[in-house]
Amino acid sequence: MSGVLILSVSAGRLAAPADEVGQQVAQALLAHGLPVASRQVVDEAEPAVEAALRSGVGTYGLIVILGSGGGSGGEIVRRVLARVTGARLILNERLLATLEALHARRERPLPRREERLALLPQGAVLWSVEGGEPGWLLETERSAVAVLPAVSPTLTDLLTRHLLPFAHERLGREGVLVRTLKTAGLTPSEVEQRISPWLGSGEDVSVSCVPVDGEVWVRLAARAASLPLAEAALRDLEGPVADALGVDCYGRDQESLEGVVGRLLRERGLTLAVAESCTGGLLGHRITNVSGSSVYFERGVVAYSNRAKEELLGVPRQLLVARGAVSAPVAEAMARGICRASNTPLGLAVTGIAGPEGGSPAKPVGTVFVALAYPGGAESRQFRFAGGRESIKWQSAQMALDLLRRWLLSGR
Repeated sequence: MSGVLILSVSAGRLAAPADEVGQQVAQALLAHGLPVASRQVVDEAEPAVEAALRSGVGTYGLIVILGSGGGSGGEIVRRVLARVTGARLILNERLLATLEALHARRERPLPRREERLALLPQGAVLWSVEGGEPGWLLETERSAVAVLPAVSPTLTDLLTRHLLPFAHERLGREGVLVRTLKTAGLTPSEVEQRISPWLGSGEDVSVSCVPVDGEVWVRLAARAASLPLAEAALRDLEGPVADALGVDCYGRDQESLEGVVGRLLRERGLTLAVAESCTGGLLGHRITNVSGSSVYFERGVVAYSNRAKEELLGVPRQLLVARGAVSAPVAEAMARGICRASNTPLGLAVTGIAGPEGGSPAKPVGTVFVALAYPGGAESRQFRFAGGRESIKWQSAQMALDLLRRWLLSGR
């Protein structure tokens, strides 16, 4: 049996761009040297959950199920797990008392229908945390299955107090550590060329190149007889690989580009405003997703039309007519305009054609200009992105953040 299977059960997450809760659990396990072998998202339907569990039990040492604690989803997981493992569903008195206490705090009685959620497969152990929704664990000879509430403020406590200690006990005899180095502005072939001396499966650490959402990540996976040995092997290789990537490597593991930019702005005591056209607010959304961003982010303007660019940012009409809204001079004028309007030293702007319509032979779909205005000057870059509308918008915001990151690192 190999590693951990993370199984997210949710109809809604099938259509979502990312399984954020599953990613959070995977990162927590990997950060503690625990091997995550697979992540899956399945529909909140009995046949789908049963198919996933029948293939997973006996294949993986630990299965972590993330789903709704209550409602039909909670009942489905209980019924299917009992059927797959051959266990009877029985009343868990501790769980019933916990559910009653949770409802009492909300000043409402436990609905009779929800009393069925106190049924667990025989042999299941309740994982409780103070004042919140519990999880539970069922161990069998073939696999251990942990069931956690995906949308609950108690999830972090359940990971720390219960899942990680149990996973270490069951799987932690071997040391496995994964480090991810994240790059921006490079193609996969450029990254592979830089790390070619280490690419592939080494004796102690395997190195791979992974394209992800317009970025390229370098994944270092160390496996050894113990966690300290894996840490030593990873440490010996991480430095040389990071040096080869140079300034194009913006962060590690859970770091995001917007988080790194925010830290650099804090360190330099600078404030920022953004002017967006084709990204429609995505750039400001990403920046403000970082806790504490109010210290350095002043405002954002979505100037989609030429009229908005004139009125809100002061872009000259003659410039828009002569060069077009999607051009380097207009991007730079937008960046300078948002600096004036917000009285910030730094202004970041994006203008482009996200498609699928609107392109021309001279400026095809995916043509994007990003610009940065700073005390004493401004600069811009032109890009030609591939993919659909959403992908082009994401890549545009990515390269705008990276332009700012490189300027902040330059010390100008």
